[in-house]
Amino acid sequence: MEQFDVAVVGMGALGSAAAYHLTRKGARTVAFEQFELGHVRGASHDTSRIIRTSYGAPPYVRLAQSSYRDWAEFEQVSGERVTTITGGLVFIPRNGPFAASDFVASLGEVGVPYELLSPDEVHERWPQFALPDDVETIYTPDSGIVHASRSVAALQMHARAQGAVIRDRTPVLRLTPDETGVVVHTESGDVHAGKVVLAADAWTNTLLGPLGAEIPLITMQEQVTYFSPGDPAAFDRANFPVWIWEDELCFYGFPTYGEPSIKAARDRSDNLMTPDERTFVPSPELLDELTSFMGRTIPGSGEALRTVTCQYAITPDRNFVIGPVPQHPDIIVALGAGHAFKFTPTIGRILAELAVDGETTEDISTFGVGSAANPTGGIDHRPVLVD
Repeated sequence: MEQFDVAVVGMGALGSAAAYHLTRKGARTVAFEQFELGHVRGASHDTSRIIRTSYGAPPYVRLAQSSYRDWAEFEQVSGERVTTITGGLVFIPRNGPFAASDFVASLGEVGVPYELLSPDEVHERWPQFALPDDVETIYTPDSGIVHASRSVAALQMHARAQGAVIRDRTPVLRLTPDETGVVVHTESGDVHAGKVVLAADAWTNTLLGPLGAEIPLITMQEQVTYFSPGDPAAFDRANFPVWIWEDELCFYGFPTYGEPSIKAARDRSDNLMTPDERTFVPSPELLDELTSFMGRTIPGSGEALRTVTCQYAITPDRNFVIGPVPQHPDIIVALGAGHAFKFTPTIGRILAELAVDGETTEDISTFGVGSAANPTGGIDHRPVLVD
């Protein structure tokens, strides 16, 4: 049986980052992806994701700060430029379920620059927005965009260049812990690894369930839509920021990025379906809902151009799950709960540190596997959104 220090299961963003950091630490690494690399069945494809420090809880703000440093290091090491700073707005209606004060408190505690703006101040600086009078806005100048598919491909390429064995189109059938690690059973044969990093997202419980270690997960098909504005220059990233709308229904969007269109979506649409049930067909009702919101809030956004689906696998409280499985500590889980892309290089580094060193330099005390199974007592980090 082939022997490795660490096996990575799932080569989306988090698994690819783990493989990259594992090889940088000198670990003999094998990585498995059940589909082709760069597939569209998960949550790591397409182009833009939001990067930001603007969270309503200090643990996420601090982790985001680490991610900015890790993105910068990866760009320097790889020669790839995958991040773009645009500034970012978070819109919070006063009568809604969220509070601008949460952002003010967390950003202030950690020392991240921000501004609290009125609707008139927003309109003066970004006339593309039409906001009701009861909306408070948090502006963070460090917010921006990371290129999703390009960064994942770069992480995979550099992991392989540093010695990782990457086997795509190789489903993992089951995991069998033993006295010295874990046997990874695949359709192409078995391998043994001292540790396993399980970054399988919506397929996580397929492998944890037989071990009696399931994590509560809600899976759904999400969708993002590209709109064609009449004046694309007004929505260039030099003139238009990334934005998030926090209310009973949450939305988010981007400036033009690689084409003269702008992208927007609703977060957590609850279009529930398992990976096996997924249709890849956009919901007309969700598109109508989004189009109506865009017409009210960004009047110049234009007509819908195309809609792309993706998949969410979220925990009930939207907290991350990062850490070893209590019953089987040689299996280390990484779940991003639908808002982890901005943290990709840092979560990958954390996973590598846990697998090789047995501990991490980051505070992940609120993200344990046991906390996911018993979510009471976790941090109330709302709001969190897709990247």
